[in-house]
Amino acid sequence: MKISDKQLAQVNDRIDALIKAGSFYGKKLREAGVGHVDSAEDFEKLPFSEKSDLRDAYPLGLMTAPQEEIVRIHSSSGTTGLPVIIPYTAKDVDDWATMFARCYEFAGITKNDRVHITPGYGLWTAGIGFQAGVEKLGAMAIPMGPGNTDKQLQFMMDMGSTVLCATSSYALLLAEEIEKRGIKDKIKLKKGVIGSERWGEKMRQRIKNELGIELYDIYGLTEIYGPGIGINCKYDTGMHIWDDYLYLEIIDPVTGKNVSDGEWGEIVITTLVKEGAPLIRYRTHDLSRIIPGECPCGSKFPRIDVIQGRTDDMMKIKGVNVFPNQIEEVLKAFPELSSEYQIRISHLDGRDTMRIYVETTGDIDFNDMSKKIADKVKSKIGFTPIVKVVELGVLPRSEKKSKRVIDERYD
Repeated sequence: MKISDKQLAQVNDRIDALIKAGSFYGKKLREAGVGHVDSAEDFEKLPFSEKSDLRDAYPLGLMTAPQEEIVRIHSSSGTTGLPVIIPYTAKDVDDWATMFARCYEFAGITKNDRVHITPGYGLWTAGIGFQAGVEKLGAMAIPMGPGNTDKQLQFMMDMGSTVLCATSSYALLLAEEIEKRGIKDKIKLKKGVIGSERWGEKMRQRIKNELGIELYDIYGLTEIYGPGIGINCKYDTGMHIWDDYLYLEIIDPVTGKNVSDGEWGEIVITTLVKEGAPLIRYRTHDLSRIIPGECPCGSKFPRIDVIQGRTDDMMKIKGVNVFPNQIEEVLKAFPELSSEYQIRISHLDGRDTMRIYVETTGDIDFNDMSKKIADKVKSKIGFTPIVKVVELGVLPRSEKKSKRVIDERYD
């Protein structure tokens, strides 16, 4: 997918704004000798930006618009190192709400819907983004925020919520609670808009079937507005990305070179009209691919595939590079297992050990199942893990994002 002339003009406008403002990234572009790009080839020579760069700009080094035009800041939800602070102008906030409303429209959500919002509010971009999109669309927002599951379910019943916005982890927790309490007939949910973490097909099917709803996978990250920069439509053939606001590339994460449409790689995003903190060629570390061809819905917006993981998800165990989605691929082949799992890595007696905890939904021999899973994992990654099979509901559930990989070697 090549950058268009219009997008090139928008990139040049943002480069000009960054350099004039003398912001952190503007200085970086000036040092790299960047002033103007005339072609796709020029664009692909521009330096990447990374999360570590944005941390170095703490607290307000990314601010590109004048301070009197900044109406809000948001911060990334990361727990390590300095946070990334992203300033927003009033136009940025409105553009984000417009994109989010478009997401809801692509999911078939209308003004008649009642949208139950469970992601967190505050510095994180989640809750407030979901709410702004609902209000821009003209539907009813029910801004619950996370936690207090009793109250969530009470409001869901009393308010007749028709759309659930949540992380996949919390959507699953709510589905399990609804089933446990026998209140499914009192729940009026029709659709779920799910985001903020990668989730496998098995988890998707559990949420879909247990709640009896259509699921829509929303994409976004704090550095690039927040959730709402893309979503799948009813045909579920990938997430449409709003390329009138963003330019999307997929690169080889090792070489940094662009790959062809259809090939897997790392998502790189350039903001085309953002004022508060424009970003040029930002490496997201999310792994996906651009889906070639046109969607059956007829939309011209480009599509990316389901996020397969992150380049920084990789675990090095016994000299082998392992990604969580490799383990997921094995586990989904066993219908007796639930969608939940946890990987624990430790270093004992001079060697690395990987333990995989899984939940079973059936009456099976735990020892036999452990051996079968361990054998399958070994054939996939080259060494044998310790597999522990536990009963359904034993692994922790989360109101935010589930922590699936715990590396105890560095505790």
